[in-house]
Amino acid sequence: MAEDLKQKTIKGVSWSFVEQILTRGVNFVIGIILARLLSPTDYGLVGMFGVFIAISQIFVDGGLTNALIRQKDASDADYSTVYIVNLTLSVVFYLLLFFIAPFVAGFYDQPLLKPLMRVVSMILIISSLASVQGTLLTKRVDFKTKSVISILSSILSGAAGIICAIKGLGSWALVAQSLTSAIVVTLVTLLLVRWMPKLIFSKDSFKRLFSYSSKLLAASLINSVYSNIYPMVIGKRFTASDVGLFTRAGQFPTIANETLISTFNRVAYPILSQIQDDDERLSSVYDRYIQVFCFVTFPVLLGLCGCARPVVSLLLTDKWLDCVPMMRIICFSLLPIGMVRINTNILYVKGRSDLALRMEIIKKCIMFAVMFISMFFGLMAMCYGLILNTFIDLYFSSYYTRDILGFPLTRQLRNVFPYFAISLLVFGEAMLCSHFIPNNLLSILASLLVCAGSYYFLSRVLKLYAYNEAVGYLATLRKR
Repeated sequence: MAEDLKQKTIKGVSWSFVEQILTRGVNFVIGIILARLLSPTDYGLVGMFGVFIAISQIFVDGGLTNALIRQKDASDADYSTVYIVNLTLSVVFYLLLFFIAPFVAGFYDQPLLKPLMRVVSMILIISSLASVQGTLLTKRVDFKTKSVISILSSILSGAAGIICAIKGLGSWALVAQSLTSAIVVTLVTLLLVRWMPKLIFSKDSFKRLFSYSSKLLAASLINSVYSNIYPMVIGKRFTASDVGLFTRAGQFPTIANETLISTFNRVAYPILSQIQDDDERLSSVYDRYIQVFCFVTFPVLLGLCGCARPVVSLLLTDKWLDCVPMMRIICFSLLPIGMVRINTNILYVKGRSDLALRMEIIKKCIMFAVMFISMFFGLMAMCYGLILNTFIDLYFSSYYTRDILGFPLTRQLRNVFPYFAISLLVFGEAMLCSHFIPNNLLSILASLLVCAGSYYFLSRVLKLYAYNEAVGYLATLRKR
């Protein structure tokens, strides 16, 4: 059983990594092209109403898909019930967003927001048509199929966005990209996943799944509001251009961080769900996942932080250089996110969505306060507030893990400290390369070579656990 779980993890991580690297790699290239064609204001306009779309998506899903993943013996009635609920809610929330669009446009004094928001909101209905089919792929740990779907949608949606940007459509290019992505994902998922909903709505299924997911819904809603409210507040307090700069500042570090974390996290949840009743084994796997997360994400984020200026100048042109200071701060703020995700997953895996909700309410009240206070001191102060908020997030996310698995935050920090320490060296090396090498491309290449070499050398010399795991993982792949 242990070997089978390891093989599932290796296979799932492999395909998830392929999907994340290729999909986000394509999106990264497309994002660079669009950033060169569009202005910060174009990005800012779309970012202003992002919170409304994000909140609606949380309500549409309702946490029911996560409940299905956790459910070991989900029936066809369970899947059909969730499908009907998701589709119905998607229509309801689309109509709601359609009618509030004029008020959102008036709030920002940006008339263009009205048609933009009404068109983008169609994503809710489109995505709901294949939501359960996508959940089935995750439950089966079939990331090979998800890879094909994601890569195809990224290429086609990126092409649509670039064409619209070339034609001078501004913010509409970003809308076209989002809509095309949703359409392609839905159509291809429906073609590849052999499951069709039945006209079954089971009250028992809904009550059972919702009893778990209701608290997850509330927790996800609070988290989504916080994650998306920054552009909204910045747009009202400052300018649309500032929203664009802030959004772009977070894009590179977020892409890098989410690519790596999502690779593991999307596999971790279904895998951990399979051993949810074995606390000793769950604790062991949980500890390994955290160390591997940090081993991979720490040097990437701090390396990117160190060479932020040449990266932005080379890829986005100098018109985006104002976002460099914000980008560096955001890199530091993202460091604990991998630990936060795995800690939160433990609560979901153990069925303690009530604790997850309680945790979200407490920590987000504090984090919202930090955000609103910092906005009176300027945009950079809001960025520094992100660092404080992330560590608040880490503290509370690990609070209940201590009680459930006997794994306190102090132990987590002690286990990941070596990875942070040598990653700081990576940061210093990247900063030196950026400072002393004037050519952007040469500076980035030198940073990659020096930082990767020193990180590998120190990890090997210090015999770090995650390094040994990575070597074993690569050895296993070579044998396959």
